Parts: sequence; C-alpha cells; structure tokens
Amino acid sequence: MSPSPHIPIFDGHNDALSRLYRRGGDDAIAGFLRGEDKGELDLAKARRGGFAGGLFAIFVPSPDKKEASDKPAEPNFASTPTPPALDAAAAQRTVNAMVSLLYRIERQAAGRFRVCRSVADIKRCLKDDAVAAVLHIEGAEAIDADFQVLDVLHAAGLRSLGPVWSRPNAFGHGVPFRCPSSPDTGPGLTDLGKALIGACNRLKILIDLSHLNERGFWDVAELSDAPLVATHSNAHALSPHARNLTDRQLAAIGRSGGLVGANFAVSFLRPDGGRDKNTPLELIVSHVEHMLEHAGEDNVGFGSDFDGAPMPAELGDAAGLPKLIAALRGRGFTREVIEKLCFRNWLRVLRRTWEA
Repeated sequence: MSPSPHIPIFDGHNDALSRLYRRGGDDAIAGFLRGEDKGELDLAKARRGGFAGGLFAIFVPSPDKKEASDKPAEPNFASTPTPPALDAAAAQRTVNAMVSLLYRIERQAAGRFRVCRSVADIKRCLKDDAVAAVLHIEGAEAIDADFQVLDVLHAAGLRSLGPVWSRPNAFGHGVPFRCPSSPDTGPGLTDLGKALIGACNRLKILIDLSHLNERGFWDVAELSDAPLVATHSNAHALSPHARNLTDRQLAAIGRSGGLVGANFAVSFLRPDGGRDKNTPLELIVSHVEHMLEHAGEDNVGFGSDFDGAPMPAELGDAAGLPKLIAALRGRGFTREVIEKLCFRNWLRVLRRTWEA
C-alpha cells in the first residue's frame, strides 16, 4: 500500500466490531476488509479518509435491543427509562466473541489491520500504512469482583475500559440518553467501581469517562492517577445532552493532561439533541473550538462514534473525514493544531497512560 496523502487520524471511539458481530460470520469480516456499502467504517473507507486507527469498542447490547438491526437505537427523550443491568455471564460470552472477532480480522488482514498494545505499535502502523486497532470495552459488565477477568482481558490486549455504558452495573451509574438534561443524574461509582479504578491504574488501562454521569466523573478524578479521558463526548454548553461534558469537567480534563474526543453523532452535536442527519458539519468544529477553549489545545481529539450513531450527512462515514479537516482549515485552524487534533494529542495521552 502506498502512503496516504491525508493527515493521519487516530480516533477515540468506533462501534465497527458491534456492527460486524451483529452480522456474524466470515462474510462480515470479508466485507470489512474489502470495503462495502454497509457501515461507516471499513478498511476501504479508512483508506480514503485517512483513518489511521483508534479505539475499537466492544459493547454488549441491552436485552431489549434488537441485535439484528444495523445500529443500536439511542433514545434521547427525557421520559425514556434507563436500560436494565446485564447478566455477567452473558456479558462475558459476548465480550469473548468480540475479542475473537477482532483477532480474526487481524489474521485475515494480511498486515493491513493490527491490534496495538503500545504507542510504539501504533507508530509502526502509521509508518506501514496499517490501521492501528486498540481494544476498548464500553461497559464493564463482563468484569468480575475479583478482577480476574480484567487480568485475562489485559493479557489479551485490553488497553481502554469504560466502567459503565449508559445503564447501571456493579461499578456505577451510566448517564442516560436525555436532552435537555444535566449530566448530574444520580449516584456515581460504587465501592466496587472505585476498586476498579485502582485496578485499571495498576494495569495502566485507560479509564473512559464518556458514559459516566457527573458524580462518577468526579469520583474518577479524585481516585485515578492517570489523565482523565472522555473518548467520545461533546460540550454541554452547546448541546445540553446528559452525555456531554460541562465546562468544569472539560477544565478538569485539561488540568489532568487528559483528552476529550469530539463525538460526531448528531444527537450530541445539536442543541435540540435530535437525530436529524441534516446537521451541519460545522457543528463539530464549533464543539471542537469550545472544548479547546476550556480544556486546551493539547487535550482535544476526535472520538467519532462511527457505526454507533447517526452521523451528519455531509460527513457520511470515515471516507468523509477530509471534509472535516477542510472545515477546520476554513475556520482558521493551523496545521499544527489540526495535527494535534488528528493524532498527536491521542498518542501523547496514550503514552502517558500506558507508560507512566
């Protein structure tokens, strides 16, 4: 493969594994590797858009979700109840299957897609024009109270973990999909959740704050010795969605030397929290500007949510990433800042988290 003409983009969150898992079978892997009409991220779209790698999320659907659908529905109405907690054994089966899926993709990719455990691994992928995949789990329902499963998953390549998705579990309380709503929606981490933060610190696993409610966020800020990272969240001041971060939270991320990944999902961009794909691409730029102002230019990146939520039609999918770069340039962003947003800030915070 010849070198990509694009600035490489390392992305904080995608749900491509969930999409492929729902499809099932080797045909899904083959489609991802050759490129296909379905989905927002595959190797062909990554190639066209300059998508160089990112955190590939494993997500266990709630029992009431229709697993046959292409995307999980993300309600954002104030009256929507929080999804129920998951059974640990069922969560472990799904997580094991999706870790296996990630490694089957790597085996069949002939070097074009590699699972990375270190920043050095990611840099080798950037040099070789291979997609760098970091194993991330969104919601810790598969983790047992003694953290034996956490040890096994870490050995299998787990380098990033969100203690909760937007539902309660043994570790804490996720923030619901509600707009308008404060992110302060209930209790934070449980005692077991606080112990999980210590276990992740010891193993140097990144702790993702994106689906934690505000009290949980501050619990992590108090307990963790690692940079604060929200892999795919936006500015609550611009879109008053419970999933987004207040200016105070953004400032705390900046002080910690952490990172917030700007989420491209329309529900977290729009002031009304709606799911209308006719959402201006410029709204992503506006959220980036606001987060840069409050967190700092070294502490903002991208966290697309590809294959997990509706994207602005103008962006479309990973192949459309150059349009976002053009919008940033059009708003006056320098190449230095654009490179920080695209990959340099992510590599810095991953190095500090994994190697400190």
